[in-house]
Amino acid sequence: MGVVVAGAADFTDLLLRHGEELVDREAYRFIRGEEAGPGPADGEPSPGVPVSYGELDRAAKGIASWLQQGRPAGQRVVLCHGDSAGFIPAFVGCLYAGAIPVPAPAPSGTRQADERLAGILKDAAAGCVLTDSAHGPMVSQLLASAGQSHIPCLATDRPNLGDPEAWVRPAARPDEPAFLQYTSGSVSEPKGVVVSHANLLANQRAIQRSLATTEHSRIGGWLPFHHDMGLIGQLLHPLFLGASGVLLPPLAFAQRPVRWLQMIDRYGVTVSGAPDFAYQLCVRRVTEEQAAALDLSRWEAAVSGAEPVRAETLDAFAARFAVAGLRPEVLRPAYGMAEATLAVAVGGPHPRPARRTVDAAALAQNRVVPATSDRPSRTFVPVGRVIDELETVIVEPDSLRRLPDGQVGEIWVRGSSVARGYWNRVRESVELFQALPAGAVADDTGGFLRTGDLGFLDNGELFVAGRLKEVLVVAGRNLHPQDIEQQVQKLSVLFGAGTAFAVGADQDQVVVVQEVRATGQDSDEELPTLAGAVRRCVAEEFGVSVEHVLLVRPGTVRRTTSGKLRRTAMRQLFLAGRIKPLHAMVVRRENDRLVGEPALSD
Repeated sequence: MGVVVAGAADFTDLLLRHGEELVDREAYRFIRGEEAGPGPADGEPSPGVPVSYGELDRAAKGIASWLQQGRPAGQRVVLCHGDSAGFIPAFVGCLYAGAIPVPAPAPSGTRQADERLAGILKDAAAGCVLTDSAHGPMVSQLLASAGQSHIPCLATDRPNLGDPEAWVRPAARPDEPAFLQYTSGSVSEPKGVVVSHANLLANQRAIQRSLATTEHSRIGGWLPFHHDMGLIGQLLHPLFLGASGVLLPPLAFAQRPVRWLQMIDRYGVTVSGAPDFAYQLCVRRVTEEQAAALDLSRWEAAVSGAEPVRAETLDAFAARFAVAGLRPEVLRPAYGMAEATLAVAVGGPHPRPARRTVDAAALAQNRVVPATSDRPSRTFVPVGRVIDELETVIVEPDSLRRLPDGQVGEIWVRGSSVARGYWNRVRESVELFQALPAGAVADDTGGFLRTGDLGFLDNGELFVAGRLKEVLVVAGRNLHPQDIEQQVQKLSVLFGAGTAFAVGADQDQVVVVQEVRATGQDSDEELPTLAGAVRRCVAEEFGVSVEHVLLVRPGTVRRTTSGKLRRTAMRQLFLAGRIKPLHAMVVRRENDRLVGEPALSD
C-alpha cells in the first residue's frame, strides 16, 4: 500500500492528498457502451475521455465551494445523476464540503424507481439535491409531486458552478459519517446505512489485502453507483488506492453483456466484479465467436457477490471463456452488505474453491451432513474467509445460542467495517447492530450486526445458505428458496429468472413464479407441460407440493439494483393479484388432499 493511503486520517484527507500528489495520474474514464468493444465491427470508437486526479480535485472543489455557501456542514445531499460521469465529482465535492452524500437512483419514470427515490429524499431529510442537466427536469418534477419543492436542486454540469479557489477545507473526524448507503430493499423498505470515514477506510484496506490490489491495478465495472458494490468496490476503491478506474453504464451491459468483457479486454482491467446473474448472462448471450475474440488473460480478480454464488455459474463461465485466456483461479466468490460497508468475506485465488455438497433433508433441519449419491443434495460454494477487520459467529436465530462449525444459523459480524446503524432509526439500529449471543456480556468490543443471512462455517470458510426472512417453513422443514429456484431453472433452456415464496395463513403454500421465453405457436401445449414439470421437480427434490406455478414473461421477476431477487416484493404482487401470467397452474387443498384446477392463461 502506498504512503498516501497509509497515512490518511479520513477518506476526505486521502482524496485531497491524491489531488495534490497525483495531479496528472488518470483517476478514471467513463465510457459509453459503443466505446467498450474494439475492432472495425464496432466502428473503431474513440476511447472514453480520461479524467486525472488533478481535474477531479478541481471539479470537486468547485462543487464544494457552492455547497458551502450558507449551507451547514453535515447536511445530507442526495445525488441523482443516475450512472453518468457527473456523479463522481459531485460525490467527492460533498466530502470536500463536509456534507454527507446520499447516492440515489435518478428518476426513470417507473413507479418503482420514483417511489424509491422519493422515499430516500424523505428519509434522509435532504437539504439539497445534486443532479445533471439531463435529469434535472425529472428530479424537479418528482420533488414537486412529493411535496418537497422547497429542496434546492442543482445541475452540477452547468458552467462556472462554483469557484475552486473559494473552497474552505472542512474539519473532519474518522467517526463522522462519510455517506449514507441506502440498502437495496430486497426484503424490506430501503434504509440508510450510516457509513463513517473509519468504516470506509477499514473496509477499503480489507478489500486491498483480499484482492492484492495496488496503485497499478485497473479496476472497472458497470454496477450502479447507488449500489454498495458499484460505489465502494468499483468507484471508490481505485480512488482509495490512487489507481485508475474504468466505468461502463449499467444499461450498456444490460443491452449487450459482451460489452463488459470487451471493456476488460480493451482497457486492461485487472479487477472487476458483478452478481451471479451477470456471469450467467455472459455465458448465455456471448457467442463462441465473440469469446474467441477476447483477451481476458490480464483479469486478475473476477469477484462474484451481491447474491448467492452458484457453482454451476462459476464452472460454466470458466469453461466458456477459457478460450479468451481466462484463468479459473481469478473467479473469486465474495459476500458482503451495506451494513458492513461492503466486504465481509472474499474467496482466495483457488482454481476451484472447495464446494460442500450436503444432504438436502439434513439441511432442512439446519444440519450440514455430507450427501450420498442416492439422496437429494445441495452444493454450496465458500465465499471465503472473513476479512481481518471482522469477527464472525453463527447463531441460532430464536434462542440466540452460538452454534459450532457445521450447523446452519444466522451470520453475525462485528468489527471496524460495521456501520454504526441506520439513519434516524435508533430502535432498529440497537436491535440489529448491537446484538449479543445468549450468555454474552456487553464489553468494549460492542455488539454484533445481525445480517439476516443464514450460513455456516467449515474449516474457517464461510458458506451462505440464504436469507433468514425468506426461508420457507413447510411441514416443519426449512427450505431455502434459492435452492428451489436453481433446481427449477435447470428444467428448460426457455427458463430465465424465477422466484419461490410462501403464502397462506400458515405460510405453508409454496408459489413459484418462473420467467419463460416465447415458445411460438405451440405455447398453449408447451406451457402446461412446463408448469407440470416444475411441480414434479419440486416434489421429487424437496418433498413438498407447489400450490401455484406461474409462468410469466421475461422481466416480470423483480430485482434490486444489484441483481438480488426481490422475493418479498414478488410475494406482495402475487397477493395483490398484480402478476399477469402466460400460464398458471393452481392446486387447491380439499380435506388435506391436493386437487388440480384448470390451468389459466393470459
